[in-house]
Amino acid sequence: MPRTRTMVLAGITAAVSAITVTLSAHADTPAVLNPAAAGCTYPSEALDLTNWKLTLPTGEDEDPTEINQPDLATFSADPWFRAEDDCDAVTFRAAVNGVTTSGSSYPRAELREMTDDGEDEAEWSTTDGTHTLVVREAFTALPEERPWLVGAQVHGGDDDVTVFRLEGSSLYITAGDDRHHHLVTDDYELGTEFEAKFVAEDGEIDVYYNGRLQTTISHDGDTNYFKAGAYTQANCDNSEPCADDNYGEVRISRIKVTHS
Repeated sequence: MPRTRTMVLAGITAAVSAITVTLSAHADTPAVLNPAAAGCTYPSEALDLTNWKLTLPTGEDEDPTEINQPDLATFSADPWFRAEDDCDAVTFRAAVNGVTTSGSSYPRAELREMTDDGEDEAEWSTTDGTHTLVVREAFTALPEERPWLVGAQVHGGDDDVTVFRLEGSSLYITAGDDRHHHLVTDDYELGTEFEAKFVAEDGEIDVYYNGRLQTTISHDGDTNYFKAGAYTQANCDNSEPCADDNYGEVRISRIKVTHS
């Protein structure tokens, strides 16, 4: 089937400008728009994004848009990355026709863990210290035909180690290439908020759902980092329509990382 990668990216806001633009998904750098007249303007007002960077499903082929600090503190990109008006949460959206990284065939609107106020990429060992990610999130939309979506993950080196992955109504915790390692529930309803938690220490990763330990995964690695957002596991080759309105979406109301 034909592949279409052109999208309209509107509603981007930043404090440094007060102009209104319409932007192609292939633009090199997202432009900036008027802040909203009322309510929550930036996702950073709803979540602490100090030690994160953002990858969007926009930009050039295999070169998606990345937003780093300090720009991320005053950035919004409707509909791909936006705060709710009441500042209760941030919505992440990735359409099947979105731009992908060179290492993946699937689009994402996703945060990547950083350090030093967002200046450097995080990289930690599962055998040295304790590393914890807590995310309160809800899957709110799935792509057609291939309704698969990742909402949070531990990534190591060139591949994911373990993720929370929704396939239809079945919510799984993965282990490496085993995408069905552990079934959390087979009747998940879109919009249901839950707490995902990873605790990595002593060469293992404990994975919790709503405070209950679900599985323990053995992993000895020193290039790990956390990610969270909407990583859609579908594209224009396996999901129709190949359009902006066919997407995966995740709502995050809390995100916290600790290292000790």
